[in-house]
Amino acid sequence: MRAHPGLVLPATLLISLCATVAAQPCTAANAGAGSAANARISRIMNRLRNVHRFGAVAVAPDGHSVAWTISERHGAKSTQVLQIAAADGSHARTVQIEHSVKSCHYSALQWSPDSHTLAFLSNCNHGKKTANQLDIYEVGVDGSQARRVSHLDGFVHELAWTPNGRELSFLYVKGDLHPIAAVSPTKPRVGVIGRTGVEHQRLAVMPARGGAVHEITPASIFVYEYDWAPAGRRVAYVGAPPPGRDNWWVAKLYTQELGLAPQVLLDPSTVNGSLHGLQIALPRWSPDGSKIAFIGGLMSDQGATGGDLYVIASHGGAPTDVTPGIDISPSWLTWTGNDTLLVSSFAGGSTRLSAFTLHGGSAATQRPLFTVPSNVSDGTFASAVSASGAHRLVAFIDSTFDAPPEIDAATLKVDAAHEPVGVVAAPHAITHANAGVKPMWGKAVSMHWHNEGFTVQGWLLFPRHYDPHKRYPMIVYVHGGPSWATRPAWPWDGYGPVPLAAMGYFVLMPNPRGSFGEGERFEQAVRRDMGYGDLRDILAGVDAVEARYPVDDSRLGLTGWSYGGFMSMFAPTQTHRFKAAVVGAGLSDWKSYYGENSIDEWMIPFFGASVYQDPKVYAKSSAINFIRNDKTPSLIVVGQYDGECPAPQSFEYWHALRAMGVPAKLVVYAGEGHAFYKPSDRRNVLLRALRWFAKYLGTKPAA
Repeated sequence: MRAHPGLVLPATLLISLCATVAAQPCTAANAGAGSAANARISRIMNRLRNVHRFGAVAVAPDGHSVAWTISERHGAKSTQVLQIAAADGSHARTVQIEHSVKSCHYSALQWSPDSHTLAFLSNCNHGKKTANQLDIYEVGVDGSQARRVSHLDGFVHELAWTPNGRELSFLYVKGDLHPIAAVSPTKPRVGVIGRTGVEHQRLAVMPARGGAVHEITPASIFVYEYDWAPAGRRVAYVGAPPPGRDNWWVAKLYTQELGLAPQVLLDPSTVNGSLHGLQIALPRWSPDGSKIAFIGGLMSDQGATGGDLYVIASHGGAPTDVTPGIDISPSWLTWTGNDTLLVSSFAGGSTRLSAFTLHGGSAATQRPLFTVPSNVSDGTFASAVSASGAHRLVAFIDSTFDAPPEIDAATLKVDAAHEPVGVVAAPHAITHANAGVKPMWGKAVSMHWHNEGFTVQGWLLFPRHYDPHKRYPMIVYVHGGPSWATRPAWPWDGYGPVPLAAMGYFVLMPNPRGSFGEGERFEQAVRRDMGYGDLRDILAGVDAVEARYPVDDSRLGLTGWSYGGFMSMFAPTQTHRFKAAVVGAGLSDWKSYYGENSIDEWMIPFFGASVYQDPKVYAKSSAINFIRNDKTPSLIVVGQYDGECPAPQSFEYWHALRAMGVPAKLVVYAGEGHAFYKPSDRRNVLLRALRWFAKYLGTKPAA
C-alpha cells in the first residue's frame, strides 16, 4: 500500500511527537510503564540491539569464496564491515577502504564472472552531508584494500556485472539522492502537483575499472528490475512511465538491444488468462537467450514478490504459466540450464528451495531440495539465495524466532548437466557471530487450521516462562500486504510480535487468504473481499489456538502495520472479540484513500475497478462505514510522511472513535515514512503498545 506522498501536517495536528522533538526524549519512564516492566523492556531492547546483523551475502562463481556484510557494535554505536572468507566461512578478513569515514554502509555485493573481483556499493568516502551518496568500489578476492571506481551523483542500486565482466551496470536516479521506495519518507508535495519532483530511474553502465557513466534506457521508462542476456548485447527489464513510485503496478516487460529503442515484450493488461492485469517481477534470461522467465501474480508492492512462474520466448509471443495450481508461491528464481530453474518460494510460513524442470509448453516439474522455517534473503530480493556458477553451493542470511542471524550455506547435488537434483549438505551456519544468544521469549509453533475449503497456516509464539496451568492473554499480529506472509525471523529492536511474547503474551501471526505460501487461488481469494474472508480465517485461527492452549478469550488484542493496520481498524467493526488494538499505519476509508494517494493503480487488481467505476466495493471494506459497531480501545500510530498509508487515514479513524466515545490515542511521528527508521521511534511504539495492551487486556507484562 502507498498513498499521499508528502502530506505536511500543521504543528497543531502533530499529536504526541515524543522522541522526535527536543522537548522530551522518549524513555520507558515517560512512556508510562511500571519500573519492573521498564527494566524488562530495556533488557529486551538491548538484547535485540546487540545482535550482529548481516546485510548481504554473495558466493563467488567458482564457489571458493563468500563475502558478507555484518554490523559490529562498539558501545552505544554500531558500524558495518565487509568481509571475505573461504566457502566454509573460515579465514574471514575485513576489507579496508582508504580515506573512509568512520561509519560506512555496504550493499549490492557482486562478484565478477571470473571470481577475482568483488564490486559493491558504499558511502565510505563521503562525509555526513553526503552520507546517502553511494559509489561503486572494487576489491580483490584476497580482501586487500578496496578502491573507489565511480563518482556518482544520485541514487544508485541493483549493481551487476555485464556478462563479459568488463562493465558494471546499475539503476540510477541522476541528481536525486532521495530513495525511491514505498516505505521511505516521501517528499513534501508543494508547487504545481503532478509536474514537479518526477524521478527518472534508468539503467546505466560504466567500465568496470572506472570511467564515464552512460544511461542506456530512455528517460520515458522508469526501470525497476533488469537482467542481461547471456551475450550481453540485450537487456530485459520491467518498466513503466515515471513517476516510478506510482506505476510499478502497471509495469511492462521490455527488451532492448544496446543502441536501439526498447520493445515491449509483454503488457499484462492486454494478456488473456491468469496473468491479465497482474504484476510481473524478476525477469531472467535462459542461458541460451531463447526465453525469459519471470514471476507473475497479485502483488501489493515491488519487492513483495510472489506468484506463479511464467516463461516467454525472448523474441515475443504469449507467456506460459508453467506452475498452474501450485500450492506454494515462487518468490525468486535463477536459471541453472536451458530448461531448469532454481526457485525459492513461500511455502506456508516457511521458505522452500526447489528445482523446476520445463517440459516444452506444459507445466514444470518441481523437485524440492530443502525447506527452512525462516525468512531467507541474500540482501537483494525477498527469498533470494546466492549461488555459485555451477549451483553446487548456495548461501543466504538465515534467522528464526529461536536463533539470531547467521550466514547459512548448503551444498547441492548436481548432475552432469549441472542441474540440481538433491542436497549433499543441508543448510548449516558458516558464521557464528551470534553464538550463545538465546531468545527472551517462548517457543514458536507452526499452526495449521481449515476454514471454508482452505488450509491456513500461522505462527504461534508462546509467552516467556509458559505455564500450561495458567490462562494467558493473546495478541493477533496481522502482516502487511495483503500479498505477503509471516515467516520466522529474529526481530529488530522495535515494535513487532516477538517483543510482545517476551512480555508475557501469546502472539498469533496468521497467514490468511491473500497471503503468499498456499498458491495463487489462496492469494487471490481476497480480491473484492478485503477484510472479510481473511478475517474469518484469522478468527478460525484464534479458535484453533484456544482449543489447544490456555488462552483467555476475554483478553484478546489485535495489531498490525500497513494492511495489518487496515485489518486492525476494520476487524473491530465486524467483531467484538478483540478488547484492545494497536494500529500501525492503518487505512480507514478506501474511498478517501483512493483520492489521497497517487498510486491508485495498485488498488484496481484487488478491487476489480477504480473507485469511480465501482464505489460500492470500496465502501464495503471501509472501516469508517461501520464505525458505530467499533467498541475497541485503539492506539493509532503513523509516520508524518507515510506515502503508503497516509496520515489522514489515521486522523479519520481517530476522530471517528472519539466521536463514538471509544478510547483512542493518535501518535504521529515527525519525519517518518511508512517504515520507521529512527531507533528511538521504533522503540517508542513498542513502549506505547505494551502500555496500551497492559491497560485494556487487564494483564501485567511479565517481569
